[in-house]
Amino acid sequence: MNKKDIGDKIKVSEICFGTSALGNMPDTYGYEVNPSIAEETILAILNGPSNFIDTSRNYGMGRSEKLIGNVFKSLGGKPNDIILATKIDRDTATNILDRDATLKSFEQSIKALETEKIDILHLHDPEHCKDLNDITCKGGALDTLFQLKEEGSVTLVGLAMGKVEMMYDLIQEWPFDVMINHNRFTLLNRQADKLFNLAKKKGIKIFNAAPFCGGILAKGTKETNRLVYQEVSEKKLKPVFDLEKICLKYNIPLGAAALQFSMKDPRISSTIVGITKKSRIDQIVEWSNFEIYEDAWKEILSLPFSINDPEATRNYKLG
Repeated sequence: MNKKDIGDKIKVSEICFGTSALGNMPDTYGYEVNPSIAEETILAILNGPSNFIDTSRNYGMGRSEKLIGNVFKSLGGKPNDIILATKIDRDTATNILDRDATLKSFEQSIKALETEKIDILHLHDPEHCKDLNDITCKGGALDTLFQLKEEGSVTLVGLAMGKVEMMYDLIQEWPFDVMINHNRFTLLNRQADKLFNLAKKKGIKIFNAAPFCGGILAKGTKETNRLVYQEVSEKKLKPVFDLEKICLKYNIPLGAAALQFSMKDPRISSTIVGITKKSRIDQIVEWSNFEIYEDAWKEILSLPFSINDPEATRNYKLG
């Protein structure tokens, strides 16, 4: 699998495997994941073609990191060739993300992940925090994040979130190495397009997460009606139906089109794909290599798309 240079001698695979669902988050994904299956999947990721795995302190309320740490421990430590990304998260009881919460989150991550250093550490979901000033003020969460980098505990620092407007403002003000945005640059939505242009201009490497819009562009409408973590009506599924018709016409897996849309964009260093079973790894690799001819792309890209927030009406739950 091709790798791209993102700075400080770190190269990441063009596909990153995300582990939020592996931490067991039924309110978000609509299903549960057995811990033994999750660990089996993590081991398969580490032994697979990608060198890049992504998690967070609050995925499954710490379960995702713990499961990864269990696998690392069974291997005698994190493999040297694996690039590990995790995230600083707010205190879930208070929604505060200040200096103390940042240090606590980092210490919990280090312990759970059975590692002494993090390759990539993002500040996560400031839009859900109690007070943005706790994050941006002198001595706040962001100052602390960059301090961890200066101390050598972290190699690269980033910002991972959904809300495009807030993210746009933050990356103008802070010298992030990398960033993650999710669900806003897909076959169905282009809200992050301007944001990605700014990030590229500033030299911030982009990881585009959730190309399958929460799973539906991988599974199809016969298996789910959940679009960006929400059950929706048939009327709201029309854009997906339209994509499915074109993919059926050209005999293209819907997942291949959704994945390659992100991978083909030269601004994007890696596309983060969540999986919950090891068989998905081979399928994702197959989709990434599936040949899609120009005529098919022309029809796919001619479809209308949204530039609105895809999570504007989401009933957000942490779990």
